[in-house]
Amino acid sequence: MNSVEATMETMASTTNLPADETDDRAVVVRLLWASGLMLFLELALIRWLGSNIVHLSYFSNFVLLGSFLGIGAGFLISRREWSIWPIALPLLAILVIGVINFPVSIERQGSDLIYFTALEIEGPPAWLALPIIFVLVAVILAGPAELVGRCFAELRPLSAYRYDLIGSLAGILGFTALSFLHAPSLVWGLVAMVPIMVLTRPARRLASAGWAVILLAGLAMETFTPGVTWSPYYKIHTEEMERADAGFVMISANGVTHQLMAPADWKLEQGERIYETPYLRLPHKLDDVLIVGAGSGSDVAIALSKGAKHVDAVDIDPQIMQIGVDRNIDRPYANPGVVRHVNDGRAFLQNTDRKYDLVLFALPDSLTLVSGASQIRLETFLFTEEAMASVRRVLKPDGAFAMYNYYREPWLIDRLAGTAQKVFGHEPCVDTWADAQAVVSVAMKQGSQSCDDRWVPTSEVTTVKDDAPFLYFRGTRFPPVYAITIAAILLASLVTVRVLGGPLGTMRPYADLFFMGAAFLLLETKNIATFALLFGTTWFVNALVFAGVLVIVLAAVETERRVKTPPLKVVFLAMAVSLAAAWIVKPEWLLSLAFWPRLVAATVLAFLPIYLANIAFAKRFRESGDSQSAFAINLLGTIVGGCLEYAALFTGYNNLLILTGLLYLVAFLLVPKGAARMA
Repeated sequence: MNSVEATMETMASTTNLPADETDDRAVVVRLLWASGLMLFLELALIRWLGSNIVHLSYFSNFVLLGSFLGIGAGFLISRREWSIWPIALPLLAILVIGVINFPVSIERQGSDLIYFTALEIEGPPAWLALPIIFVLVAVILAGPAELVGRCFAELRPLSAYRYDLIGSLAGILGFTALSFLHAPSLVWGLVAMVPIMVLTRPARRLASAGWAVILLAGLAMETFTPGVTWSPYYKIHTEEMERADAGFVMISANGVTHQLMAPADWKLEQGERIYETPYLRLPHKLDDVLIVGAGSGSDVAIALSKGAKHVDAVDIDPQIMQIGVDRNIDRPYANPGVVRHVNDGRAFLQNTDRKYDLVLFALPDSLTLVSGASQIRLETFLFTEEAMASVRRVLKPDGAFAMYNYYREPWLIDRLAGTAQKVFGHEPCVDTWADAQAVVSVAMKQGSQSCDDRWVPTSEVTTVKDDAPFLYFRGTRFPPVYAITIAAILLASLVTVRVLGGPLGTMRPYADLFFMGAAFLLLETKNIATFALLFGTTWFVNALVFAGVLVIVLAAVETERRVKTPPLKVVFLAMAVSLAAAWIVKPEWLLSLAFWPRLVAATVLAFLPIYLANIAFAKRFRESGDSQSAFAINLLGTIVGGCLEYAALFTGYNNLLILTGLLYLVAFLLVPKGAARMA
């Protein structure tokens, strides 16, 4: 036994959840390694592919669903004599080298769904790139999943499940730690190689080492590219612009031009007019200014040049802000009147007690989603009616607000202007250039505005609320690209189950677990949205929700193992009551509470249904005659749940709880009669 394996065995023996006497400790250790690797790889692929394949980020759970399909397939493969594990590392290396050498920019621009990224296609076309990525992700994740499945076959169902949860939790915490440290992709690869080598049979380690060298060489090439750094959200690339004067730095995030850091004087005199317009339209008193989306500091420098005495600079990305600290020629962050806040803009507005003369939203459009498990982008809750009301709350009686960006679509400009009008009670000033750039400015008092022309909407004005905060979705029809993608994913899943699992009829005893899986993912999606609204749309909050879900699931498994729990019908009834309570108590009602009462209330409402749902799952899973098939079917159900997530575009997040309840009702009705009596 090597030192690493010894460490994992120590973990298995010292954990608060000791192995049963009948459990093979070597199998438990292998299960811990495999499940930890599985979750680490899943998170790493979601993050890395979204950073290198431009616009893939906006297919919110595309890579996640590919991962789920692969994990489910891996469990089905674990029942067979052949193995897919040996090709997982070679395919991972091929994927990494291929993406690095053939980066993809996929056009996703239309009148119903907007993406603020480049509009030109570079690299392989979408119809070729996306299916290849989906298949490769599925096959790669099937490798460690197969190993987990084979361990399940050698352990009792609940015992295997709890160690799978412990390993998964370790994988999530490990990747979260690397995000916190701003570790580059090479470090991710080095960490992943440890469990891969431990799990590889000695006879194959030399070949695996060769593929590992290829993989790490590709990641090293990326990591040591001049100007490349990583934040918890983006792969950031900085490049000095070749100009006669100094101070021009182009900042790209996830392969897309994000912002030009340039001297404030140049931006005002020769740059784009969006930067000066708020100061022309609104009152000139600038004792206190709040800038959301402060980034590298150019907007802060402009505010200071206009006479701002105190500036609260808020940006969610610490790395981009640090670039401004180190390299902005105007040195705005060195000004004693400037205070930096690394925080979500909505969370800052909700919690600050300071009053401002001017609040600016300075191009706060993200180039990524917070996670692969939801539609949430970094600025999701920043442009709702409720968010605008938060802005109004922090303004002084003579204060004003402005937002500017490259909005591109007239209907989107009208939506933002309409939101400002609805909250402030009068028309804002709206300045546009080439139907792309726009500035929306509004003062607390209409007489304090200096508009050139009266705003006249070009289309029907609709606004968005916290429950359905999809600013860039026009809402007239379901985006065809989503419909095609979902249909292809569901078809691939059906074929996979049929080929690897055999006739679908043989899986009828576990049909209830399939619907439990679908309902569970919807429930997790709703909770991510709730916590993002209540505590900020940050990577840390998101990681806490994912880790919290695993902890609650583990608690449910341990409860079922150690305590006599009520019959299944009672558990499902309690689940229905908890879902109804979560639906009735709207998240926005909790926003007015202080932090700790808000946290307690949100935790109970969000995690009680998850706890009860997993009591029900544990009861059924304990009695499964084929734990590999049962777990695979449950995982494949999560793919359906991931596809149903898109219903939130029309129903809103809160009504996903109704759909969740219906899925759990179907699951209850499909529980085999014998299993229901035994539970």
